[in-house]
Amino acid sequence: MHTTDARWSLDALRPSAAERRLAERIGDLAAAALSAEVLLTPKPGLVDRRNNGAHRDMNLDTFFASIHAIGGYFEQFALTGLRNAAEPTGRVLPLLRPVGVLAEAAMCRATGNVNTHKGGIFAMGLLCAAAGRLCAQGITPDAPALCAEVACICAGLVTAELGAATREARTAGERFYARYGMTGARGEAESGFATARLYALPVYQSLCDRGVEADRALLQAMLHLLANNDDTNLVSRGGPEGLAFVQHQARALIARGGVLAQDGLDQLAALDDALIARHLSPGGSADLIAVTVFLAEAPVTLGSQPIDQLA
Repeated sequence: MHTTDARWSLDALRPSAAERRLAERIGDLAAAALSAEVLLTPKPGLVDRRNNGAHRDMNLDTFFASIHAIGGYFEQFALTGLRNAAEPTGRVLPLLRPVGVLAEAAMCRATGNVNTHKGGIFAMGLLCAAAGRLCAQGITPDAPALCAEVACICAGLVTAELGAATREARTAGERFYARYGMTGARGEAESGFATARLYALPVYQSLCDRGVEADRALLQAMLHLLANNDDTNLVSRGGPEGLAFVQHQARALIARGGVLAQDGLDQLAALDDALIARHLSPGGSADLIAVTVFLAEAPVTLGSQPIDQLA
């Protein structure tokens, strides 16, 4: 899972053996969440085992090459959180940015400059750092604690990075903020991943508790993301009309039972075909699928053991 560059940087931090073990567990959880997202099938407009979605430059192999390349950097995010657990949350984000730059560069080398996981690096990097900080403080990294920590780390992020967009919008994110008031991935992080936390995670956990198979539960949770997430990727490809189409279709499927209905998977596959025909890809919601998995699994995988007692 580790690249040479990532391993060198980990050594440079001089972590203890226990810190390294915990960082590896956190990093492995992030990589597993990204793998669960890409393998989930069928996902409307997205790369999965059924097809390449509305993409011509990426496939399953591209995604797994990317995950392999960036896996070690999730450990760095976790270690940064661990080693700076006493720092005020407002000082954490600048410490994470250099790791994110290295991770994006590794992704680009592995994929031939295809953007498979820029959003995933941002979201998982924040969650890994938050998990590291919480574990170092003896706090169980459950969903409420993780989301609150991420929200604190990202407090003021939208204003700081998008607030000037009304004067001179240069990036796609700034243009969407200036034109539509959409805050994208930054707003989602600053809210403590509110869309995943309020819509997808309760559905996923409730269905799993009822004995529904995990992939089907996650597909149902994905429908709630599609119905409620103001995904800037959809606006980029299809304008507000593209976003409205996806949200309307997802809500209609939920009203009919979603993937729990007898023909639910067939209906979801039909929606996949419809998004591909319209060249629509809900990449922001894909990132939140991985976030949902991380939030659900973190307290189980990481627990509340003190760092020095980790095996």
